Amino acid sequence: MEHEELDGFERELKQALERRPAPPSLKRRVMERRAQRRQPQSMIWMRLAATLLIVAILGGGLRWGLQQREERRQGEEARRQVMTALRITGHALNQVSTKLAAHDRAGE
Repeated sequence: MEHEELDGFERELKQALERRPAPPSLKRRVMERRAQRRQPQSMIWMRLAATLLIVAILGGGLRWGLQQREERRQGEEARRQVMTALRITGHALNQVSTKLAAHDRAGE
């Protein structure tokens, strides 16, 4: 009994896997569906333009950020220079003040 069931299964399997020619209309239907799914040429150009626009915006933003960083660095450098100049000037003023005070005491 088991052997007969196996033979029947093998027969069904062989029939299912048997090569059959495709229906004549299959190629035409596949090509029609493919043509329907293709995007129009203008859609491709729109996507390309949108991609280029995004790249340009990102590039501009990156450049702006780098420029801001450089301006900040230059501002900090100028601040350091001004502070150094003020310290030098304060020191020089203290020396002049000390000399004037000594001169005033000597002249009295």
